[in-house]
Amino acid sequence: MQGRLRALGLHSLDRVVLHRNHVVLLTFARGVLRLHEGYASAPDDVLQAIVRFLSRSTRRRDRLAARKVFLAFPVEQFAPSPSRRRKPGRVAESDQPWIERLRLAHARLNADRFGSALTDLPIRLSGRMRRRLGHLALERASGHATEIAMNRRHVTHDPWSSVEDTLLHEMVHQWQAETGQSVNHGAGFRRMMTEIDGRRSTVNGQRSTVNGQRSTVNGQRSTVNGQRSTVDDREQAITPRP
Repeated sequence: MQGRLRALGLHSLDRVVLHRNHVVLLTFARGVLRLHEGYASAPDDVLQAIVRFLSRSTRRRDRLAARKVFLAFPVEQFAPSPSRRRKPGRVAESDQPWIERLRLAHARLNADRFGSALTDLPIRLSGRMRRRLGHLALERASGHATEIAMNRRHVTHDPWSSVEDTLLHEMVHQWQAETGQSVNHGAGFRRMMTEIDGRRSTVNGQRSTVNGQRSTVNGQRSTVNGQRSTVDDREQAITPRP
């Protein structure tokens, strides 16, 4: 790997350290390049883009174009991140009645709106959510839905009809994941919401997340399955902003 990069023009490279960190794909400092292991399987044009990106002499426009090339390479297809399943934690005694109520609501909505096609997912309450009302967790490697997290304050203080709207929103994302679709707020999501609600829905402007990147749908903040894109400029001493 080091020989390929030096041959392509990265002459200041002293050492390559491979990793499987999907958040920061590469950093370069003091001659040491920390690089996602998946790039070991990349063709020369992708590695050449990395070299252009790291070069002092590359103009900003060309640097951004190079960044686009190497970020498009599917590194996790060749070196997947270890699967990290959340370990079941202790459920606070005060949460248990709410979780049971949510489980019953999930079962009822599953039967009424999805023909009981959805898996009985674990549901937990989170006190760490500040701006989000709900979150569907996905297993990164497989895309399988693993749990639904609900904002504790939302569940315990807001009208139950609003809580069920949030839960239904996350269940539509669950339906996307379990039917092999992309988990997002695109046409498929809106079509299903329209079908199960009998109206075009914005889900009461609810804020929700699904593993990763922000998107906006009718003023709703959400995250959608995926990795952050990913070059940590803080350690790239040789690539100052032009």
